[in-house]
Amino acid sequence: MQRALTSALRLTRPWRPLQACGCASHGTASDPEIQVRSLAGPDQDQEIESQKGITEILMNRPRALNALGNVFVSELLEALAQLQEDRRVRVLIFRSGVKGVFCAAAFPAPTIAAMDGFALGGGLELALACDLRVAASSAVMGLIETTRGLLPGAGGTQRLPRCLGVALAKELIFTGRRLSGTQAQALGLVNHSVAQNEEGNAAYHRARELAQEILPQAPIAVRLGKVAIDRGMEVDIASGMAIEGMCYAQNIPTRDRLEGMAAFREKRPPRFVGE
Repeated sequence: MQRALTSALRLTRPWRPLQACGCASHGTASDPEIQVRSLAGPDQDQEIESQKGITEILMNRPRALNALGNVFVSELLEALAQLQEDRRVRVLIFRSGVKGVFCAAAFPAPTIAAMDGFALGGGLELALACDLRVAASSAVMGLIETTRGLLPGAGGTQRLPRCLGVALAKELIFTGRRLSGTQAQALGLVNHSVAQNEEGNAAYHRARELAQEILPQAPIAVRLGKVAIDRGMEVDIASGMAIEGMCYAQNIPTRDRLEGMAAFREKRPPRFVGE
């Protein structure tokens, strides 16, 4: 699955302007299984404009609890293939339109998984593919494949050890243990755990707050930082340092780097443009 996702994300496709889609907590079976919307547009008020650069992917397959069906995966890949070419996308949030269920993928900009409900098996594996994870304290997650006679098959055996260390990852996979959001944060599996609210979307709201912390930073530097970390984790320390050096060199000639230095000297907020 991960190879198919990564391969598809290398495709370049003509950009089609995104239409803001309904983002209700309860999707219906007739809605698209993957819906995309930008949180700010050119004609929206100042409060919404402050979220410009945040895009959401709503996973909406209620009858199958966001299981990875053919249409679901196809629509997800189509959305990602378009969005990765759009430099206006600064942070991508994955959220569920099916209340109480989460199910996400690789992307060049920072990605955040908002886990407000169940994230079991493939759902957790796909959340592990995101850069950051926010969970409601009442969320339930785990790689439960061994309880079904299976083993994780969408990158879970590779990503979980990097999050938790080999011994703990083995324990969770071998036992198929389920964790709450609170337990997951204590182990380092999620970045933040928040108390659930009456609407059942507390993790989503915390993910929005986290995205807004990322927005003001230089987008090219953020993306290259992501490359340096992700690629560096795959190789030895010397090779990782070489990758970091290459990313650093790519960032030096950018307008944003010059703007950042000028803003520091002039004691003013930087105005990054992503170039």
